[in-house]
Amino acid sequence: MDGAVVAGQLGMETDAFRRLMDAGRISTLCERGTGEDAGKWRVSFYHERKRARFVLDGTGRIIETAN
Repeated sequence: MDGAVVAGQLGMETDAFRRLMDAGRISTLCERGTGEDAGKWRVSFYHERKRARFVLDGTGRIIETAN
């Protein structure tokens, strides 16, 4: 995923996002779709009380964004 896209959803600058990722202060969760969602992935990024969530198709293209 493009760090700038995730950083924007979390309301921070890209450089700050990358520093926090490197420091282990942003956690992630990746879930694989099943049933009617097969072939999709949901990726969530968490920092403090903020969340950025993305649904990706099988090629990695973002098809849905949620905070």
